[in-house]
Amino acid sequence: MLFQLTMFPTDKKGESSSKDVARVIDIIDKSGLPYKVSSMSTVIEGSWETVMKLINRARVALRKNHSRIYISITIDDRKGAVGRISGKIKSVEKQLKREVKS
Repeated sequence: MLFQLTMFPTDKKGESSSKDVARVIDIIDKSGLPYKVSSMSTVIEGSWETVMKLINRARVALRKNHSRIYISITIDDRKGAVGRISGKIKSVEKQLKREVKS
């Protein structure tokens, strides 16, 4: 399964949330699960139970310093699929017959 995650606090002043986003990415990175960071979200690959527990750990970590957290999760649940973080991109590149920016 692929999980696209966006998570950041909404109760702080200022324009940047990079410090809090970095906390979330650190938790994801230390999980050992495959993931890919982009400027707007992070894609994580794993089972429902494993990734949802990971997302909750990140949520709890942010709640220690913030009273309100924005969380958006999009899920691609494809039976038997593995290696989809890069596989989906390779599939598109095959159709285009060229590499795309990632």
